[in-house]
Amino acid sequence: MRRHVSVTLVFVAVGALISLYFGCATPSNTNTNTNTVALASPEPTPDKAAIESELTRIENDWPRILKERDGAAVRRVEADDILLVYPDGTAGSKDQDLKDIESGALTAESWELSDFQVNVINNDAAVVRLRTTVKNGKYKSPDGKAQDISGQFRSVDTFMRRNGQWQLVGSATVKILAPTAEPKPSATAKASPAANAASPASKPAAPKKPLPKPAATP
Repeated sequence: MRRHVSVTLVFVAVGALISLYFGCATPSNTNTNTNTVALASPEPTPDKAAIESELTRIENDWPRILKERDGAAVRRVEADDILLVYPDGTAGSKDQDLKDIESGALTAESWELSDFQVNVINNDAAVVRLRTTVKNGKYKSPDGKAQDISGQFRSVDTFMRRNGQWQLVGSATVKILAPTAEPKPSATAKASPAANAASPASKPAAPKKPLPKPAATP
């Protein structure tokens, strides 16, 4: 019996030594993809010409939207989370733009867009700078009073492509206090029939109610 126990212990000891030897001789490697190198997919080169053309078309549709009170176009293009800064420094909203447009609170003899500069960031983001010239512009406030919003303005608009559609996600507009010359309107801009009306009075007061921002047709 004692001999049997001794033999058993010998076999156990030998097995342990064998396991220890081979375990040390063969290093553990849990990485089964040592030869695999993760490569990031290259960013597609944006078609700058196509993006510039589309965003210019979107901006140029603004006079028509105002004239026709096309709130549906604003709903499509202005993002729900849009950040707006009006010329008087107040923060705007999509809801406010919709109210002003659909109620006809904003009117003008002509509303001309020009001097476009489009900075394409990538396939889904771009920034547009433009000039707006408003002649005989009026804003009718809720209390019935009409405010003069004539003059020239600079805007910076930020667009993002969401679900395949360009949306305006941010816009800031400032009044040009001392414009040096009347800009030529964009060849594709859509202005009202009175686009050639006389220039507004020199240095009109900055509008208390700012201009809403461009939206697009589908």
